Amino acid sequence: MFLFIEQALNGLQYSALLFLLSAGLTLIFGIMNVVNLAHGSFYMVGAFSAASAVALTGSFFAGALAAVVSAGVYGLIVERLIISKLYQRDHLDQVLATLGVIFFTNALVTLVFGRSPPYMDIPPIFAGSVEIIPGLNYPVMRLAFIGAGIIVALGLWYLISRTRVGMLVRAGADDSDIVEALGINIRRLFLLVFGLGALLCGFAGVMSAPLLAIEIGMGEGILITTFVVIIVGGVGSVRGALVGSLLVGLTDSLGRAYIPIWMSQILPPTAAGSVSASLVSASIYILMAIVLLLKPRGLLPAQR
Repeated sequence: MFLFIEQALNGLQYSALLFLLSAGLTLIFGIMNVVNLAHGSFYMVGAFSAASAVALTGSFFAGALAAVVSAGVYGLIVERLIISKLYQRDHLDQVLATLGVIFFTNALVTLVFGRSPPYMDIPPIFAGSVEIIPGLNYPVMRLAFIGAGIIVALGLWYLISRTRVGMLVRAGADDSDIVEALGINIRRLFLLVFGLGALLCGFAGVMSAPLLAIEIGMGEGILITTFVVIIVGGVGSVRGALVGSLLVGLTDSLGRAYIPIWMSQILPPTAAGSVSASLVSASIYILMAIVLLLKPRGLLPAQR
């Protein structure tokens, strides 16, 4: 019982990270029709900026501000200088160009911050653990990450569902050509969506920095899982990104805990270890394959 609850909470924390990354990326792809492989680079910029700001000021909140501002501004610069030139190009050109942005960003971050940023410890306000149920303590920092994910999800729900900007974003995800035909400045909408996605990446970076390793190229690995989330949830849908994040995060976390146990009961010890490792690595891709068999466009895609 304790194992299930702990791994479920770990899965929710991982889901929060995936949602912060996938919510912006799914809108970028759904509205702008741009394959942005450099999305994880904004996550890295946020993490490095946060660690450096905390080292200079000693304040976690200064680090959070530095992360979202640096990632957001860098995202706007990339959109204006590079992404805006790719809207009418095919996806291969977009892949190649954003791959170049990854290499450039890695080199830029190395130049500005060095290859090893200052270690970012868990801030005192989130230090320690709390008793979830009698006998089970859970780190406050991870609970704060889950709470931050919930707050961002509610904020995005309000933005998308209850504001004029959200109405334009939803309309753009459904049919950007119609939005442009109605006289809306679609380039400004694209800039807004891209900047919002980069800002969310920066926030993910500062929340992850005390828990995960900060290193050059840290955004590339998580980007693959983020694309899995978007495929599972459906392109262009924030609701889909939320559902996909929960499914992928919980599948990964619970799979790492229970698949080795199940395999040890079924297979001999010599084979159980290697089979378990393979199944754990493949679990989210198996989930994606099942979803695509049942719902080829994902669970909650933007309606077109």
